[in-house]
Amino acid sequence: MKMSAAAVALAFALVLANFADQSHGALQEGFYKGKCNVDVEKTVSDIITPLVGQKPWITPALLRMQFHDCFVNGCDASILLDGSSSEKTAIPNLSVRGYDVIDLVKSAVEKRCPGVVSCADVIVMATRDAVAASKGGWYRVQTGRRDGLVSLAKNVNLPGSSISVVNSAAIFNSKGISTEDMVYLLGGHTVGLTHCSFIKNRLYNFNNTGSTDPTMQPGLAFFLKLKCPQTSTVDNTVDLDQGGSSAGLLGQPTSEIVDNSFYKQIVFRRGVLGIDQALALNQLTKDTVNKVAISSNDYFLTKFQQAMVKLGAVEVLTDTQGEIRKTCRATN
Repeated sequence: MKMSAAAVALAFALVLANFADQSHGALQEGFYKGKCNVDVEKTVSDIITPLVGQKPWITPALLRMQFHDCFVNGCDASILLDGSSSEKTAIPNLSVRGYDVIDLVKSAVEKRCPGVVSCADVIVMATRDAVAASKGGWYRVQTGRRDGLVSLAKNVNLPGSSISVVNSAAIFNSKGISTEDMVYLLGGHTVGLTHCSFIKNRLYNFNNTGSTDPTMQPGLAFFLKLKCPQTSTVDNTVDLDQGGSSAGLLGQPTSEIVDNSFYKQIVFRRGVLGIDQALALNQLTKDTVNKVAISSNDYFLTKFQQAMVKLGAVEVLTDTQGEIRKTCRATN
């Protein structure tokens, strides 16, 4: 049956309208262009870049914050909300740092462009700039997120440092992140520290055997035991990067630089956390690890940056969902 010209035009219009509905409110690069009288991303960068130079711990702190935020209710800045039972109070988040850094950036952005830029976007932009300031390269990020209204400690269920590769991959996959991208994201462990309490089991009582994890290089185990005595009541910290830097195959740690040293060290069984070492041994992930370890640093940085963009798109709120907070620690 032939359709009239009017009917064809109406059908075409409906298709276009449906397509517009599907794409409306999606994340995009440069979302704030034309919405503010200032360059929002430059405003963020002008604060973060010098701060990282003074306080290198900001980079691993913000990487961890973005991961912890995006894996609980999506990238909605719910981790920033204060409250007696908010996500901040959950055990995995008690050691999260960098809230004051986000407050500083949000305050500056609000003064220049009030009520427009979300806290969720501030986390993503600030993390990108921190990575860039730590020699991890600058990359484009999508913006347009809105802030969540709910933050509950009971919703926090994050993969721990001793989780198996299979279980970790299942969690990442459930968030729409591939196992390969999980490997790239865990490369963020090339910067920062961990506490002895997270690795004492590997050092002294692996799987209740009363001995050291056999997958850990003996030299590394010896050094870590000096840093983390079995009977110590002080929870010392150790660098997650214990060698395998770009300066040499097993050179000085580069715990303040985002590079592919993480993969080189775990190939040589120098992974500090259990999940890190397991990546180099498990059939699901070892080929990806080996590829990054033998490739150029630029190869890793490209893969890491792409994976960070994907992480930033997990279960986001857009359009009229949620709100744009005036301050990141409380809903409006």
